[in-house]
Amino acid sequence: MYEQTFLEKLNRKFGRFAIRNLMAIIVCGMAAVFLLDLYLTYEKGIYFSSYLTFDRAAILSGQFWRILSFIFLPPDSSVVFIVFSLYFYWLIGSALENQWGSFRFDLFYLCGILATIAVGFITGYALNDYLNLSLFFAFALVYPDFQIMLFFLVPIKVKYLAFIDAVYFLWMLVTEGWRNKIVLLIAIANVLLFFGRDFVSKIRSVYRRYKYRRDANQR
Repeated sequence: MYEQTFLEKLNRKFGRFAIRNLMAIIVCGMAAVFLLDLYLTYEKGIYFSSYLTFDRAAILSGQFWRILSFIFLPPDSSVVFIVFSLYFYWLIGSALENQWGSFRFDLFYLCGILATIAVGFITGYALNDYLNLSLFFAFALVYPDFQIMLFFLVPIKVKYLAFIDAVYFLWMLVTEGWRNKIVLLIAIANVLLFFGRDFVSKIRSVYRRYKYRRDANQR
């Protein structure tokens, strides 16, 4: 397949620059920001995360670190749930890296980051939520039968959670404003960029099986 050949060529040329355990680094950064928020908010009344958000006006005024620092913003959650959220991020990220290799995983995440930054300069803000959502969709496509405990009680396969997220995703595309629509489309575009050929192949395979059965029944 052309996609595989192209990625292999890129890997041979730039693979030595791949960052190993990228998701572990990002998760550690999120954990550090979360702990700093807890400490500084309590001790100094300072919300550290506010200095890391993607803010176009602030970036253009010289706060250039905001171009990338938003990647390390942790999800808004309690102490208990953030532990499991960060563990899940690490789990899906490391699983994809083990399956794809460091270079392809880094490239997938980098494409998402660059697209999110581009949208941020268009709309004025950017979040890492949809970037990590694209990571979850990728994980569900690679490991559809992986099982997790929903609410720590109910076992459920990742593919069903991905389907629920996809329905919610489509609902947001219909109801949200144009800014959020762009962010959502960019997130799914990143998944299609890496899995588009697989989608087409599966659709063709399903169609061929359907056509074969139809022709067999007509004989």
